[in-house]
Amino acid sequence: MEQFKGQPRLPKFAVPKGYDIRLKPDLTACNFGGSVAVDLDIVADTRFIVLNAAKLSVNAGAVSFTHQDSSKVFKPSKVEIFEEDGILVLEFGETLPFGLGVLAISFEGILNDSMKGFYRSTYEHNAEKKNMAVTQFEPVDARRCFPCWDEPAWKATFKITLADVPSELVTLSNMPVVEEKVDGHLKTVSYLESPIMSTYLVAIVVGLFDYVEDHTSDGVKVRVYCQVGKANQGKFALSVAVRTLELYKEYFAVPYSLPKLDMVAIPDFSAEAMENYGLVTYRDAALLFDEQHSAASNKQNVAVAVAHELAHQWFGNLVTMEWWTHLWLNEGFATWVSYLATDNLFPEWQIWTQFLDECTGGLRLDALEESHPIEVEINHADEVDEIFDDISYTKGAFLILMLQSYLGAECFQRSLASYIRKHASSNAKTEDLWAALEEGSGEPVNKLMNSWTQQKGYPVVSVKIKDQKLEFDQTQFLSSGSQGDGQWIVPITLCCGSYNVRKSFLLQTKSRTLDIKEFLGCSIAETGSRGSNENNALCSWIKVNVDQTGFYRVKYDEELADKLRNAIENKYLSATDRFGVLDDSFALSMARQQSFASLLTLLGAYREELDFTVLSNLITISYKLARIAADAVPELLDLINQFLIGLLQYSAQKLGWDPKPGESHLDAMLRGEILAALAVFGHDLTINEASRRFHAFLDDRNTALLPADIRKAVYVAVMQRVSTSNRSGYESLLRVYRETDLSQEKNRILSSLALCPDPIITLEVLNFLLTSEVRGQDAIMGLSVSSKGRETAWMWLKVTLKH
Repeated sequence: MEQFKGQPRLPKFAVPKGYDIRLKPDLTACNFGGSVAVDLDIVADTRFIVLNAAKLSVNAGAVSFTHQDSSKVFKPSKVEIFEEDGILVLEFGETLPFGLGVLAISFEGILNDSMKGFYRSTYEHNAEKKNMAVTQFEPVDARRCFPCWDEPAWKATFKITLADVPSELVTLSNMPVVEEKVDGHLKTVSYLESPIMSTYLVAIVVGLFDYVEDHTSDGVKVRVYCQVGKANQGKFALSVAVRTLELYKEYFAVPYSLPKLDMVAIPDFSAEAMENYGLVTYRDAALLFDEQHSAASNKQNVAVAVAHELAHQWFGNLVTMEWWTHLWLNEGFATWVSYLATDNLFPEWQIWTQFLDECTGGLRLDALEESHPIEVEINHADEVDEIFDDISYTKGAFLILMLQSYLGAECFQRSLASYIRKHASSNAKTEDLWAALEEGSGEPVNKLMNSWTQQKGYPVVSVKIKDQKLEFDQTQFLSSGSQGDGQWIVPITLCCGSYNVRKSFLLQTKSRTLDIKEFLGCSIAETGSRGSNENNALCSWIKVNVDQTGFYRVKYDEELADKLRNAIENKYLSATDRFGVLDDSFALSMARQQSFASLLTLLGAYREELDFTVLSNLITISYKLARIAADAVPELLDLINQFLIGLLQYSAQKLGWDPKPGESHLDAMLRGEILAALAVFGHDLTINEASRRFHAFLDDRNTALLPADIRKAVYVAVMQRVSTSNRSGYESLLRVYRETDLSQEKNRILSSLALCPDPIITLEVLNFLLTSEVRGQDAIMGLSVSSKGRETAWMWLKVTLKH
């Protein structure tokens, strides 16, 4: 048996074809019993059957393999679970005959509280605390619920039965109910057999729920389940789901493959959401939207989350990665296409510009020397969790965007539909997608993309001008400022003085020179003071990586940088390019490749900025600059704060405190971000007004003075004046936290409390995070500490980890 320990993959002696699973969850005792009968094809000489199981108690006497042709029953001579590897090894006294048979196993398990496998979540109903049973199997936790071949490539069908469940509870699984038998206060529910799918997509939910329902135009029943009394909060997600299913059917040229789609809000949930086939599970905050008390940002988060999980119904569920090495295929693609869908449903949100802000996480993480390639060799189940990060999600999404931009949207969509049809109900690797795109486009996709997926990091492309020639040079960008040795095939795009004058090419070597006149039909202007010349004979500025569609940074020489700053002040650049110049400049400054002074000078060009995404990034950068100043030059911190306040004054005055009739979704989101920043930088007028509105809110929770979009900002402002000698604002916020049952409101408060400048209050907040009043999944929201609370937070964390 020892030969199977420590292996990255299960041996291929036997192939599962179908599972018949019977589970009996006990929500009072928080445990479950079960049995599984697996249709198994023995395909090699073996005395062993090796599969996955973890945290289960297997009844060795009730394990058997019955061969289909001979009806002979084989009983194992030895049964052992190796917990460290999550495998169950069955040793038989003789070699098992080839062909089909049924493996039967009985087992017991615990409904754990670690939010993985088959676990319990808690909720309140009529002021009474109750348990629900929920599954979360991705990546490798189906084995905690039933013995199985818990790898994506071992696809099979699933028949599920839930036995002896209290009859008043709702029971859900991937497929519709085929039979329900009620016996007194208990019921047994059986579900239709599923199409073939991977184990990590199997799902079960048992609890008390309300729901709202609708249908797609081709008859797919869609429901949103939520806690009793909250059904109205599911209506927005329901609408998004119905429209998104119809959109994806058209985009992928393949219909949704199941007869129903359920989406369920789960109070305790480790991820944002999980794409289980036909039964998608979400955190409350990612699925529910309250018209009065949820902010515009919550609405957007729900739309993007729903679009992301529904994309997986095709890209992940219908066509599944062959192994976790290709996780980025699932997550990067679903992230990219969720923005495509959201943009289609809500074009006024300018979601593709916001996508750039999302992707800064991938750029930051991938600039670390400790980063990893987008494709990582996984040698043990324990390693899989480590790659659910911004490399797989946002770098992956950005690479898809980069490739789509290079190949063209129509060609990309056509090739993608071909890929899905070819690999439907099967598994695929990254190379299979490249092959489909290469065939559809005639471009060397495999060669181009391997340089991005098989090595870590990304380049900074340096651009300088000399004698009317542009010189391009690529080196690996590292946030430490040191030199990396990576090299990429970089799709360069540039425009000169106008978006009508542009050029694109592949930078396949370390450096390349372009004659501006030859390639762009214009000369670079001698000064940066001229506007865009209509006949394009002179080019007043050059922008590389047009609209930020490439996953790389750009470093300009001083002359080109001055011209770009002038173009930003004169509003010649698009919002995406204004974002890119700012984000690249900040990253280069942090890596000591550009002076701090040049960054501050550039920031001044954004004083009249009004675009949500650009300003949001400006605010994020401002927070970081203030923290650096607090450490490096504390005597200048007040001056730095005044400079940052000055940067935001124009947009703050334009937006004001109160929503304007017919204002955009983006303005609603921006107002809260700007007011919160002004409060953190110590703007007294903002803090005073926030305090006035907060006291009105304490008197009347429905006051028009505190709409949901500015509540977080007001809570942050209130905490700026809290101290050990003036606790009233803190106590009031805790009272609001305890009274609300809206998870989004609780999160707003949690993420504001530790921003108090008093370290003693910060410590009190951090200890509050560990109490039963805060759900485990939400505690991280409270770790946003002020610069004055960082030392306290670090000491607290070290003590907490020791215990």
